Amino acid sequence: MANNYFSFKQFTIYQDRCTFKVGTDGVLLGAYADISSAGRILDIGTGSGLIALMLAQRCGAIITAIEPDPESFSQACTNIEGCKWNDRIKAENTSLQNFFPGDDKFDLIVTNPPYFADSLKNPDPGKAATRHNFLLGNDDLLKGVRRVLSEDGEFQIILPYAEANVFIAEAQAYGFYCNDILKIKPLPTSEIRRMILTFTSQRQKVKENFLTIEHGIRHDFTEEYINLTKDFYLNL
Repeated sequence: MANNYFSFKQFTIYQDRCTFKVGTDGVLLGAYADISSAGRILDIGTGSGLIALMLAQRCGAIITAIEPDPESFSQACTNIEGCKWNDRIKAENTSLQNFFPGDDKFDLIVTNPPYFADSLKNPDPGKAATRHNFLLGNDDLLKGVRRVLSEDGEFQIILPYAEANVFIAEAQAYGFYCNDILKIKPLPTSEIRRMILTFTSQRQKVKENFLTIEHGIRHDFTEEYINLTKDFYLNL
């Protein structure tokens, strides 16, 4: 059974009411996301609030975290209220399709989205909605990002390898070009399992980087993974 909370160096994530618990995908995106020019950040499908809190720790941006699931939203609010950056993070119980921030645009949009389009759905409706894209398909996601991202803003997403390659092609129809790819392997001998994709409205030469998480023994982390996540994990 997963713990009801997960302690990081500067904040704690309570997760007993969240559909999905703290996972490596969220930590990777929260640690890797490009906050260099971000004054306003949107976290789509914040869940427990993990990525929003990680980004708040890393920069001084104003962060909006949206989450449609009521229980996960309630948990995210608890976690946000308990952190030292709560004056800069606003949570909203809404889907991206129903999110209308007015004239304000975001410099950075991040998401760890539902991504299993065709696989067997989880019998738990909450988990199914969180990990299958029937509530937030790629078209809805890209339309929403196009609507609220600033002209020079960045959109970053973490996806499994196969889904990521499909998403890169689909994004071009909405005027988004993938300019940076982080290819992630669990072990040196593994295939690439995840990719963090960075999109902008400007076509550029694609930069590719690689990250391996462990050397081959559980919790024997690589230096590159430690350097990326050491500001967050207690044991690094």
